[in-house]
Amino acid sequence: MRRRGVFAASAGLVLARPALAQGSWPDRPIRWIVPFPPGGSTDLWARMISEPMAAALGQPIVIDNRGGAGGLIGTEAAARATPDGYTMLFTITTHVTSPVVLRRFPYDPVNDFAPIGKLGVTPLVLCASPSTQGDTVAEFVAWARGKDLSFGSYAPGSSGHAYGQMFSDEARLDMTHVAYRGEGPMLQDMLAGNVACAFHSMAASGGAVRSRRIRPLALSGTRRLPSLPEVPLMEEIGYSRRFAFSGFIGLLAPARTPQAILDRSAGLFERIMADSATQRRLLEIDTIPAWLGPAAFREDIARCLREWEVIATELNLFVQT
Repeated sequence: MRRRGVFAASAGLVLARPALAQGSWPDRPIRWIVPFPPGGSTDLWARMISEPMAAALGQPIVIDNRGGAGGLIGTEAAARATPDGYTMLFTITTHVTSPVVLRRFPYDPVNDFAPIGKLGVTPLVLCASPSTQGDTVAEFVAWARGKDLSFGSYAPGSSGHAYGQMFSDEARLDMTHVAYRGEGPMLQDMLAGNVACAFHSMAASGGAVRSRRIRPLALSGTRRLPSLPEVPLMEEIGYSRRFAFSGFIGLLAPARTPQAILDRSAGLFERIMADSATQRRLLEIDTIPAWLGPAAFREDIARCLREWEVIATELNLFVQT
């Protein structure tokens, strides 16, 4: 895969800087828990950043995919891990959305973690499966109304779940929600025509979207994607402002991880994010770089939690477990 080639320059850039004298860390491999299965967007982002960071640290970073319960299983494992710098969490907005919607907080999204850095954000694309009709949202809704259909999401309580429910409600389609353990399995079912529509990330599903194997109809967020300039925002075509909710992609460590380790990790992450190769690769998969350091990222996580509690209540988005 060309991913390794793209990041060779990035790794070299970081390695060219003087090593930081911060004790012996790391003197063995580091584990990054990704709370979703391989093949999804979170897994892809984690691997993109871990490769140059591992090169800079001189130790492997092992991706530990622990899917299930909308990200709760892997995230709880990270929260309970020994805070020694050898276990970290690479996650997305489900870090706050899943516990709210499931009404189960096996961890405190803000206080049980030490934020290291925010990578950025990505809009989600409302896509229709090959088993449906309509090249615009209006055409899809006209075809779908009155039919017994379902929409998919990559996790219960995720942004994709909320957007799908908002769309079903606002378009008066009364679709059934089908939750998957990650975006990879959801994409396979979409391609097979087993669900009518879903909100996809371009990081994991961009190839299928751009090739029109699944049809892009509209976008969440506040700006159109360069690779899909003709696809409108949901808000532009008359749907509610709720579709502009903005989440995060980022790296955290368990609370009480030594400050020197947090500082070194954040510094390396920031250098990798500033590298033109990283910026280019992220934009190629329609991920918008938006670096935030530890303090600002903590505030961003807290903001997402507050906003999501309002959205979940408005939608009655709570999931029975």
